[in-house]
Amino acid sequence: MFSFFKRKPKDEPIPEVIPSVAPEQIESVPAQIEELAASENIAPVSNEPKRSWLSRLKAGLAKTSSNLTTLFIGARIDDDLYEELESALLVSDAGVEATQFLLDRLKKTVKEEKLTEADQVKAALKTLLLELLTLLQKPFELGRHQPLVMMITGVNGAGKTTSIGKLAKHMQSHQQSVLLAAGDTFRAAAREQLTIWGQRNNVTVIAQESGDPAAVAFDAVASARARGIDVVMVDTAGRLPTQLHLMEELKKIKRVIGKGMDGAPQEILLIIDGNTGQNALAQVKAFDDALNLSGLIITKLDGTAKGGILAAIAKIRPIPVYFIGIGEQIEDLQPFNANEFVDALLN
Repeated sequence: MFSFFKRKPKDEPIPEVIPSVAPEQIESVPAQIEELAASENIAPVSNEPKRSWLSRLKAGLAKTSSNLTTLFIGARIDDDLYEELESALLVSDAGVEATQFLLDRLKKTVKEEKLTEADQVKAALKTLLLELLTLLQKPFELGRHQPLVMMITGVNGAGKTTSIGKLAKHMQSHQQSVLLAAGDTFRAAAREQLTIWGQRNNVTVIAQESGDPAAVAFDAVASARARGIDVVMVDTAGRLPTQLHLMEELKKIKRVIGKGMDGAPQEILLIIDGNTGQNALAQVKAFDDALNLSGLIITKLDGTAKGGILAAIAKIRPIPVYFIGIGEQIEDLQPFNANEFVDALLN
């Protein structure tokens, strides 16, 4: 759950949409919704009964879970089991460091506690994995700053724009007014996609026809301060960490935001596609080195066999994972809970 220090009265109105693109462009947006929604994998509102979050998480991580749990069925506690477990952890993209750490600790536990049953070893692994992933669990706090400025980045295809829209909805559910800044001026239709999310959530979107991303971010912060907005989310262009000139642009955006408000941005979030495995770890390292990340959002964990990537992150670069996504619906982006995640992996 979110943790926050203040809560606005529930009857305070959400700010009206004030598009900052040309009227003729806004008029064309509704006609683009279906096409753009499809390109962003934005799911329409579903009339199906909602499953619990835990059941959706278990379904999403079923492939990873199957690789890890089936090897314990009827297994003997010997070197073969440890070798199979090592392979399963590596296949799940837990990484060499985290895999070796877990195996060493597991062997020590088995010896010290004289475990003789496969289920006991599985339970011991679950405890060790929980200890490791708890390093990533941290509540996302609202109300610390006025406004709270969030700079959001990630490579193309990670689900950045969709995650921003879902986050905006979460913020509103906690009585926070939200403003979005369309700082992704590099990718075609990015501004329009963010505008669609703004319309869906009835929030302001600050954008420019072909403006400098840093200028858009600066204008958004200034507007939020003038209007008393609670949260500003600045979208940035998707890029690979190897594109050094674009990484420099990210640093510029961060500096300019700081000029618009001392201490901002207070949150710098990286959106990661959970299916990219060890490449995700490389992204975390590169973006953290450039921007000093405050948190991660890991998307598209539904159906992945690479759920072990969180263990790799926890061992190598333990940056808080604020949210995880396991589907396309609004409710499929939820705060990361280590205990729920481990339960889904080793149930």
